[in-house]
Amino acid sequence: MKTECTKKYGSFQALGRREIVADFNGGTITSDGGALLLREVEHRTRILHRFAQCFTDYRDQKRIEHSVLTLVSQRVFGLALGYEDLNDHDHLASDKMLAVVVGKTDPTGMDRKFAKDLGKPLAGKSTLNRLELTPENATSKSPYKKIVLNSVAVDNLLVDVFLESNPEIPDSIILDVDATDDPLHGNQEGKFFHGYYKAYCYLPLYIFCGEHLLCARLQTANNDAAIGTVDEVERIVQRIRQVWPNVKIIVRGDSGFCRENIMTWCEDNDVDFLFGLAKNPRLRNEIVEELALAKALYQCSGKASRIFKDFCYNTLKSWRWHRRVVGKAEHLAKGSNPRFVVTSLKAEEHDAQDLYENVYCARGDMENRIKEQQLMLFADRTSTNKMQSNQVRLYFSSLAYMLVQSLRRLGLAGTEMAKAQCDTIRLKLFKIGARVKVTARKVWISFAEGYPYKKIFTQAVKTIEEIPLIV
Repeated sequence: MKTECTKKYGSFQALGRREIVADFNGGTITSDGGALLLREVEHRTRILHRFAQCFTDYRDQKRIEHSVLTLVSQRVFGLALGYEDLNDHDHLASDKMLAVVVGKTDPTGMDRKFAKDLGKPLAGKSTLNRLELTPENATSKSPYKKIVLNSVAVDNLLVDVFLESNPEIPDSIILDVDATDDPLHGNQEGKFFHGYYKAYCYLPLYIFCGEHLLCARLQTANNDAAIGTVDEVERIVQRIRQVWPNVKIIVRGDSGFCRENIMTWCEDNDVDFLFGLAKNPRLRNEIVEELALAKALYQCSGKASRIFKDFCYNTLKSWRWHRRVVGKAEHLAKGSNPRFVVTSLKAEEHDAQDLYENVYCARGDMENRIKEQQLMLFADRTSTNKMQSNQVRLYFSSLAYMLVQSLRRLGLAGTEMAKAQCDTIRLKLFKIGARVKVTARKVWISFAEGYPYKKIFTQAVKTIEEIPLIV
């Protein structure tokens, strides 16, 4: 009689006398059990609900199975969990855990209309791409893609979420502006070669206030990085002052944003500014004595030395009047290292050293925020052929950042992960092995017993539960 053998899917090096056999018969198990944290944050803040309202859905509502809210949620949650491409969602369409997080009432997918879709509660890439590829002028008569995004509404949402996050009106805020390269590898609309980055790229403009993202605008690389800054800052300042009319606002950026039109707008609209100022021979001449003294101090001590000078300065042609400039005369092991900033802030508020070291240099933290969105939440996946649809992708990445940042701000405050970056949060709090069991009345999520961050996870859940709901 022939012996019946159990099929082995994988066989590994023995453990002593014990044979190690692996298969894929463990049942419905997810590696994203911690996504429930994101679901709770969304329940409290309703960020994705409001984002979904920025779309106009021209589809026949009697024939659809995936609402705009569930499509938007699936895409944003997917980015937050590390699934950067639309192709990933053809595999994720049957993921019960993601279906629970998105809000599908039947996460098993057995309520689908067509037999080919049974067991797939979520949308595949062909349905999701309608969110990104629908042209702005689409209507109910358009043949296929009919979900239109209102970019103005999304821009307003970014600022509104920031305003809501402050329980008390601050005395002052700093708006950090910066641009970065978004490399392109195809024939995307608006593709240009940038000499500084030595690549074909977009040059998106970002505006942050601390950790809060206020603007993510995709721009072409054949223009000055500061182009469009006045329009974006004006829009943001106007919306902020509708709620906080008396708040002091400072616009801060590197020398790439030291432009006459930006400084003039700030001066004419009661907004302060602090920008890096590109060095030139005239500026160096202003701190010749300080540079010599810094060099002498370095030669005596062998340690880096800094001396600051406060002075008024005007360009030969471009500036409309004299402005306050702070020069840093620094000498390092590699030699002289002069730097300059220009500002509308008064010396009575910040002396030269404090202005440079504590106010200007703090802008470096914004670069970490840009890296989080670009590299960890996939803002650089701008591979569609149209610039408008790539801007939509940038919006999705922006909402994913806002959701994770809200978790960090609301749920992780006071824990060792209060300052953790997005990829660390994903690795330690979202990527939890769990078994998912769906019954008639409950969805059972059984986390792995060996999960090492139970204390932080439990504390985050408890903290989020105490947050008042956004109505």
